[in-house]
Amino acid sequence: MPEQSNGRIKLFDFGENNIPVEKRILGEGFYLRPNFIQFYNCKNILVEGITIKDSPMWFINPVLCSDIIFKDLKIEGMGPNNDGIDPESCENVLIDNCYFNNGDDCIAIKSGRNNDGRRVNVPSRNIIIKNCKMKNGHGGVVIGSEISGGANNIYVKDCEMDSPELERAIRIKTNSIRGGKIENLFVRNLTIGEVKEAILKIDFYYEEGDAGNFTPQVENIILENVKSSKSNFALWIKAYERSKVKNLKIYNSEFENVLNENLLENVEPISFNNVRINNKIIN
Repeated sequence: MPEQSNGRIKLFDFGENNIPVEKRILGEGFYLRPNFIQFYNCKNILVEGITIKDSPMWFINPVLCSDIIFKDLKIEGMGPNNDGIDPESCENVLIDNCYFNNGDDCIAIKSGRNNDGRRVNVPSRNIIIKNCKMKNGHGGVVIGSEISGGANNIYVKDCEMDSPELERAIRIKTNSIRGGKIENLFVRNLTIGEVKEAILKIDFYYEEGDAGNFTPQVENIILENVKSSKSNFALWIKAYERSKVKNLKIYNSEFENVLNENLLENVEPISFNNVRINNKIIN
């Protein structure tokens, strides 16, 4: 079967070697899979009340856009890289009452990858995700991994997530090649049935580990009134000693049927207030 590995490698090389964008031409014979819907440098977008199935890659990917509403959508596809909605270097985004059943992340907030992300240098910011339901996927609400331009002011509220094939509820993924500053993530009123791995996962070693010169930063994360019924971990966090996850707060939350102790590497400070794991108060 045709496959895209040669084209994918060449595409990354274009970015790292500062090839002018207009010369980055890859067509017949490279088999790069397109996104289903991609808005570029647009304002005042409304996508409402439709069902989208079986995208070649990401389903909806607005890039460098602002003032966006995605409402009452049903997005289903279990193929490779089948992310649901991926706002990339966008601001003022509302994702409301949408259903996701995906082969990759349900929602993934992005801001460009590596050299290209730093060249454009536009964060994703002011994003509200509410009243959504997530079934299968690598993550429910994810920040990264293409996050070199950073992300801030992200609000997740009143969502439901539940599937043994949903790997994480909230996830941040980056590394020192991708970098990026991620700050001000607020999660409230999250109802989680079962996830495979963790309720909150923050990974500074995603894919390439610590192999670059662009140290990521993660600050100001608040989880409030989050309840889960089954997971391998409640919290799984691996950051760098030189760049700890800062100001993580968890309030009024309860995590049941958790198989393993929290994994916490380089997190400070972290505070718990009225938090139970397997019916045990966590301090």
